[in-house]
Amino acid sequence: MRRRAPLASLAPPDWLVRSLRPQPAPVPWAAVARAAVAMALPLAIGTAVGHPAYGALASMGALSGVIGDTADAYRMRILNIAVPQLFGALGVTLGSLAHGHGWAAVAAVTVIALVSGMMSTIGAVASVSGLLLLLNAVIGAGLPLPGAWWLAPALMTGGGLLVLVLALLAWPLRSGVPERAAVAAAYRKVAALLEAAGTEHTGEDAYDEARAAVTAQLNQAYDLVLARRARDHGRSPDLVRLIAVLNAITPVVEAAPVAHQYGEELPPELPEAARGLAAAIARGPDDEPVALGLPAELPQAYGAAARAVHQALRHAADTLADPDPLTAVHADDRLGRPAALRVRARRATRNVMLSGASWRYGLRLALCIGIAQSLVSLIDVPRSYWVALTVTFVLKPDFGSVFSRAVMRALGTAAGLVVAAAVLSAVDRGWWDVPVVLVLATLIPALTPRGYGYQTAAITPVILLLSDVLNHQGFGLVLPRLLDSLIGCAIALVAGYLLWPESWHTRIGDRLADAVADTAAYVECAFGQDGSGGDPAARARMRRRLYRDLSDIRTEFQRALTEPPPMGARAAAWWPLVVAVERIADATTAARVRIRHGASAPEGAEAGEVVRQLRELAAALREVEVLVPVPVEFTGPKDSVLEPLRQEVAAARAIASPRP
Repeated sequence: MRRRAPLASLAPPDWLVRSLRPQPAPVPWAAVARAAVAMALPLAIGTAVGHPAYGALASMGALSGVIGDTADAYRMRILNIAVPQLFGALGVTLGSLAHGHGWAAVAAVTVIALVSGMMSTIGAVASVSGLLLLLNAVIGAGLPLPGAWWLAPALMTGGGLLVLVLALLAWPLRSGVPERAAVAAAYRKVAALLEAAGTEHTGEDAYDEARAAVTAQLNQAYDLVLARRARDHGRSPDLVRLIAVLNAITPVVEAAPVAHQYGEELPPELPEAARGLAAAIARGPDDEPVALGLPAELPQAYGAAARAVHQALRHAADTLADPDPLTAVHADDRLGRPAALRVRARRATRNVMLSGASWRYGLRLALCIGIAQSLVSLIDVPRSYWVALTVTFVLKPDFGSVFSRAVMRALGTAAGLVVAAAVLSAVDRGWWDVPVVLVLATLIPALTPRGYGYQTAAITPVILLLSDVLNHQGFGLVLPRLLDSLIGCAIALVAGYLLWPESWHTRIGDRLADAVADTAAYVECAFGQDGSGGDPAARARMRRRLYRDLSDIRTEFQRALTEPPPMGARAAAWWPLVVAVERIADATTAARVRIRHGASAPEGAEAGEVVRQLRELAAALREVEVLVPVPVEFTGPKDSVLEPLRQEVAAARAIASPRP
């Protein structure tokens, strides 16, 4: 008798479950309120003056502003919202000029896709700018827009700038608050790291998670503070103090690996002192001294890690209380001031033009957009712009895995269409559109942090409702939009994923190899030829850059885990090597701290052995797809300060690669 398959076989695969699982995130209530007002108000004004189509265009622009409204600092909001709106206006203008010109329009949108894709590899603001450039060009080329050629760009830009105005309303009252909050959060994360490193019952996973949280928060804090500093040029004492306090946390973070590796118990007063500093930073400048609750000297029972943390926390408190930080910041400002905006713009332009990665992504996006535009030109697809829009969203490079995004796009669109069908069938066009948009707009910032599928489900009914205001198709929009989305997802999967020569393991393997090579350079910088360690500022900059890169690699691997087999399985198998590289960086930092607090510096040959092994590992990651365990023997003394580092390097070389 044939046996029935168990119910477990009907369960969805793990990669799909990981993709569908909502990410934990608080609801951004301020962004929810801005989205509701910014998207409903233009539609209400347009309906009141008898031109609802104009209001719908402005609401579409506001939707772009809501999508880009992700920055905490007010100065960054200007860049994140205003700059992409300018590119969006350029895109809808070029698209409108190409509308109705047949294959010339296909060629124009394909070229814009190439430029958009290359722009998206520069950075966050350029990524959103490239996205809006292409999206609005596709809309302009595929949808007849009302009024003169300049009216649609003006209305859409005005809607986006309305989001910016609403976002900046509290700036006079809350100037500097996001930056202080980010630095304070970094100190709280460091307090949690000290607790994880200083207790015996804490496992490796808990410590690794705490360390990753510290790195992510430091990335955010430095991005906010240095972005503001680039505009203020160091003239603000409060800002200079904030930079110095943020830099002062580096010795604390460096000491945590020492406590963790050697099982050194840290006094509970140290994490509490870090939290006290966090509270003082969040309050802002005041005349009250910071009460650390620490003794002037630690008892002799505590080791080098506790003394290093104690010294660093007292220095951070002195910096925070310094009434004139301008006189002392130069000694602590190891990371340096960012270059001027025009210099960074020239560097970014040069890098993107010479980068193979930017050309590969630009060509891949252009190929898929060209196929989408050609297909809808050969086949009569009503309102065909939705196909290219789907391709653009799915192939967005910094949003995650192409495969999982295509699946999430299809599922999210289907869920959003259910809502849109109910609205379009039950609500009469006219004034009823305004409260409906008001309610639906609140879901976009609320669901976006949960995941891409949830964001798609929230955006789809809003776009369909606004599109219906322009073309009056009603319920007839629903099924064609589902078909268009499925076609776009299929194009992205086939032409942008399955047939594209760049696979996930090549991207991750190269990035991991670069990180291993950078770790080798960090070891060389930390110990030099004679073990002295050279310039402390250079070490600090290299360490900050290395940990940021490792954090990005973690994110890339987590995205790869949402791929179906065999890609997701390979990512899971390579994960121990990522953790091993992080531990090598930690061990290097810990050894440098021990030397600073009295341990003997290693001989130059000892550090050279470690550097050589790391560079061999980096070369192996680049040259082969299947790694094999490599036994490693070091010749240095067992009591050397580098012994824990050598053990971590040996463990990394002994990790076998995933099966092909």
